[in-house]
Amino acid sequence: MAPRTDFPPVRACLFDMDGLLLDTEDRYTYCQNQILSKYNRPSLPWSIKAKLQGRPGPASTKLFHDWAQLPISLEEYKEEYYALQAQVFPDTQPLAGVPGLLRNLCRTRYWDSHGQQPTTNGTSNVRPPHRVHIALATSAHESNFRLKTSHLESLFSVFERHRRVLGDDPRIPPGRGKPMPDIYLVALQTINNSLPPGESPITPEECLVFEDSVPGVEAGRRAGMRVVWVPHPMLKKEYAGREALVLAGRTGDGAGMVDAHQLGEVDDGWAEYMESLVDFPYGKYGIVVPPKEVERQDAMMVDGGRIEDGEVVQVVESRPASRWAGRLRPRRSPSPGSSGFCCVKFRLRHRNPRK
Repeated sequence: MAPRTDFPPVRACLFDMDGLLLDTEDRYTYCQNQILSKYNRPSLPWSIKAKLQGRPGPASTKLFHDWAQLPISLEEYKEEYYALQAQVFPDTQPLAGVPGLLRNLCRTRYWDSHGQQPTTNGTSNVRPPHRVHIALATSAHESNFRLKTSHLESLFSVFERHRRVLGDDPRIPPGRGKPMPDIYLVALQTINNSLPPGESPITPEECLVFEDSVPGVEAGRRAGMRVVWVPHPMLKKEYAGREALVLAGRTGDGAGMVDAHQLGEVDDGWAEYMESLVDFPYGKYGIVVPPKEVERQDAMMVDGGRIEDGEVVQVVESRPASRWAGRLRPRRSPSPGSSGFCCVKFRLRHRNPRK
């Protein structure tokens, strides 16, 4: 079929975490192979790992244990597995292109106060630049999420707490994790429930899902959203020749569990593969990123600070340094209803008091 090309501009970006934002996939494999080696079992092949990716932790853990045929119970395996995770996850790092992408999307907040009315170009209306909202949709449960991100508060502060949907979120019914669409539909709901006054609700086709796993791509497609697939190189190799089926959301175990209208078509234009998130093509998705210089303008003020180079800079009157020592701390999370924009850390800047 001919790919669709008349999509509306993207107004919301929804992000997976493991293997997409963070370098956790090889760490998972390391933990699993350590246990397999201990019990004289062969290493985990990507044909099996591909089925584990993207799913909620309990489901993924059981799938692995059933496949591995270990001489220990599921509970014993989990105890060993989680102990290894506690060693390797506290120093996870963002993958290439991730900090810049999140920073640029956050900067689109500028358009809330500086967007222009649509103009006419010939017979068609030219849309004004607009803010792009973001949310997190990860299968990681709360404790696992904290283990991987507690040292990366600056990176994850861009996701407002009420726009973080985790794998153990009670709004996701049991058995409805990825590849089912629920987690992305809930993520969109969290955005629509907290839009600024006067902004129209965002529709699924105005959303762009970022995923690395095959079940995650399926979840995004079944939610009626556009998808960018950024797989691990070995996962890409595992699905060589079947990439079009992955992008259509037609390769996973859940194909028979959804209505036909939730399935994509091969080469329908709703999804694409990218090697990494470096040099993301914003214009292709109707996203206009303001220049970095706008970070110094009053429109970028957040809770008394100004966003500069991904940091919230608090301007204070000049005081003796000792008085301010230890007073400022990284803002751990934005408050509900605030912009929640790029709250990375406070940098103290002095200016002379007015005379």
